[in-house]
Amino acid sequence: MIGRIVEIADDHRHLFVNRGFMVVRDTEGERKELGQVPLDDIAAVIANAHGISYTNNLLVALAERGAPFVLCAANHNAVGMLLTLDGHHVQAKRIEAQIAASLPTHKRLWAAIVKSKLEQQAAALEAAGAPTAPLTALVRKVKSGDPENVEGQGARRYWGLLFGKDFRRDQNAGGLNALLNYGYTVLRSATARATVAAGLHPSIGLHHSNDGNAMRLVDDLMEPFRPVIDLKVWQLQRAGEEQVTPEAKRALAHTLYDDMQSRAGVTPVMVCMQKLAISLAQVYLGERDKLELPLPGLPLALAKNLNPE
Repeated sequence: MIGRIVEIADDHRHLFVNRGFMVVRDTEGERKELGQVPLDDIAAVIANAHGISYTNNLLVALAERGAPFVLCAANHNAVGMLLTLDGHHVQAKRIEAQIAASLPTHKRLWAAIVKSKLEQQAAALEAAGAPTAPLTALVRKVKSGDPENVEGQGARRYWGLLFGKDFRRDQNAGGLNALLNYGYTVLRSATARATVAAGLHPSIGLHHSNDGNAMRLVDDLMEPFRPVIDLKVWQLQRAGEEQVTPEAKRALAHTLYDDMQSRAGVTPVMVCMQKLAISLAQVYLGERDKLELPLPGLPLALAKNLNPE
C-alpha cells in the first residue's frame, strides 16, 4: 500500500483519533480543528515541531496499521520512532531465519546493496550534468562485505561532484545538509515500515553495527534510495531553495511516490522499498538468492524535470 507521509511541522498542535481519522487541533486561541487524515491512508507521521501532544489511542491506532510515529530533533534528523511489534503473520519465523543467516550471506547481500547505491549515485550525477565515471568505476571493485569500504570511497567523490568541491556532509549543519537530513528522515520512516511489514527485525543489520542504533537493518536497506533524496535536494538548490521550508519538505516527501525502474516495470519508490524488504526475508528463508533492488536510474518524474544547463 502507498500511504501518505504526514508531517506535523507547526508548534502547539494536539493529535487524537476520532472515528477512524487522525485529527489535528490547535492548542492555543480558539483551539480550532485544523485538519483530518484517514488513519488507513497514513504511511508515517513525522513530529517535527515543539509543543506537540498526542493521545495514546492515536499511537495505538497507528501501530495497529504499521505506520511509524517519528520524532525529530532540531536538525530534522529522526531521534525516535514508534513501530508496531506485530508486523507480519509469520514474523517469528522470519526473525528466526534472520538471526540464523550466516556471515557470508550478510556480506554477499551488503555487496549487492553497495553496488546498487553506487549505480544510483552515478545516475544522480548524470542527471545533474556531472561526471559519472568516478562512481561507475567503483562498482566493479565492490567485493563481498565491501572490506575496502568502496562505499565510503564513493561518498568522498560523490558529494563534491554533486554539490561542489566545497560541500561537506555534516548532519549538524544547516542549508543543504538540513534538507538532506529531512529527506533521509522521510526515507528512513518509509524503510522502517517496509522492514517491519516484511516480518524482519529492524535492529538485526547486514552491515551497520553501531550498538546504539536500533535501526541497523533499516539503515542498510535505505542506502540505494538515498540518491533519490540527494538529487531532489540538488534540484531544490538549483531552484534557489536551500532551507527547510514547507514547500521543500513537501517536495522531499513526494519523492517516495515517484516511479523508479524495477524488474517488474515502473514502480513507486515506496513500493520498491517494500519489495526489497520482502526479498530479503525470502533470501533468509531460502526462497530466493538475490535481493530485489531497483534498476539503475532515477525516478521518472524527477528525471523528467531535470534539464541541466
